Amino acid sequence: MALRNIVKLGDPVLNKKSRPVEKFDEKLSILIDDMLETMYDANGVGLAAVQVGVLRRVVVIDIGEGPMELVNPEITFTEGEQREQEGCLSLPGRYEVTLRPMKVQVKAQDRNGKWQVFTGEDLKARAFCHELDHLDGVLFTSHIAPAEPEITD
Repeated sequence: MALRNIVKLGDPVLNKKSRPVEKFDEKLSILIDDMLETMYDANGVGLAAVQVGVLRRVVVIDIGEGPMELVNPEITFTEGEQREQEGCLSLPGRYEVTLRPMKVQVKAQDRNGKWQVFTGEDLKARAFCHELDHLDGVLFTSHIAPAEPEITD
């Protein structure tokens, strides 16, 4: 395993759409292992392949429940709404309150091509949405929640 450089805001690769994974081989396994090591080293909870300069539909997530590897992930269901603070390893030091679904279901393949279904609420739902957005060239700043109106007496 090896640490990879995390691409930062301003690099045009972050705005590109990632291509589906078609070959489930050793190269993919190395990428996933490197992404996990890089994410943990940066104290992140998620990382998309595009964030290490690889335009493939691969995401890793660990919100403290153990690592999840998502290859060719697709959101199949969303429910509810949440407003919470979000940040990004590609935008260090920037945090914004975003509007995301409260519950998300994702269908994805593992490193061997086997399909799985994941369901997440709260932070896990945000992580799914955040990382899958990266695969389409979308940053979390596109989901900043509008300010809530102040209530005055």
